[in-house]
Amino acid sequence: MSRTDKNRKGKISGRQGGKRKESYARGNAPIRKKPLLKNPEEIRLNKYIANSGICSRRDADIYIVAGSVSVNGEPVTELGYKVKLTDEVRFDGKIINPEPKEYVLLNKPKDFITTTKDERGRKTVMELVSNASKAKLLPVGRLDRNTTGLLLFTNDGDLAKKLTHPKHGVRKIYHVGLDQNLKQSDLLKIQKGLTLEDGPIEVDDVSYIENAPKREVGIKIHSGRNRIVRRIFEHLGYKVIKLDRVIFAGLTKKDLPRGHWRHLSQQEVINLRML
Repeated sequence: MSRTDKNRKGKISGRQGGKRKESYARGNAPIRKKPLLKNPEEIRLNKYIANSGICSRRDADIYIVAGSVSVNGEPVTELGYKVKLTDEVRFDGKIINPEPKEYVLLNKPKDFITTTKDERGRKTVMELVSNASKAKLLPVGRLDRNTTGLLLFTNDGDLAKKLTHPKHGVRKIYHVGLDQNLKQSDLLKIQKGLTLEDGPIEVDDVSYIENAPKREVGIKIHSGRNRIVRRIFEHLGYKVIKLDRVIFAGLTKKDLPRGHWRHLSQQEVINLRML
C-alpha cells in the first residue's frame, strides 16, 4: 500500500499521531453547551444544615421533607432547594448558621471602641481581630473606649446571648485604679451594696489589691449594666483612672499581651457552655 493510499484512509504517514483531525465547515461544528455558572453565594439547604452542625446531609434531607426547616419564614420541603448565606434558615424554629463556630479572646488596649464600625472614624476593636478569622465574629458585650482587658468575639449567637443575659450571672473581675485611696468605710459600703440612679447594685466581692496602694482595687461583679463599675466608684466621689477586665467567664489574660488575641481551646469552649 502506498503512502497516498494510507492518507486516503485517514491516516497520517511519516508523522506522529493517529487519525487526522476532523475539519468542520462553518455551521457544521457540533454544538457545545456552555457550562452553567454556579452562584457562589448559594448553597444546598441540606449542606447548609450539615455545616451548622445539626446533622449529616442525608439526615438533613429527611428533616427537610418532614417540614422541620423554614427559609425566610416559609416552610421548605423541596430536596435540592438552594439558599443564600444571607437567608434566615430555621431548624425546628431555631435560627442556624452554616459557619463553623469560632471563639477569639482579645486583650483590648485603650482608645478602641467596642463596635463593628464607627461613622466618626474612630478605631474599633474589629481592627484588632481582623486577621483572626474569615467568619463574621462579633464582640460579646462591650468595654468602654478607655477600658482595657478581656473581650470575647464569636459567631456563636446562642453562647453570646447566654454570656450577656443577666439571668446567667456571668462573673467578671476588674482591676480598678482610682484617683485617690479608697477609704475602708467606702469599701464596706460597696460590699454591702449601693443604690444608684438606676436602682440597687450588689457586687460579688471587692478588696484592695495585695501589695499595692489602696487606690488599687479588685472588684468581682456579674451585672451587665452600662458602665456599672465606673458608676459604683463615681457614686462615692472617686474618679476611675484605670479599668482593666482581668477575668471574664472564667477566661484569664494569662500569656495574652495587650492588643493581642488567641483562639479559645476546646476545653475553654466546653467550660463556657456549661456556665
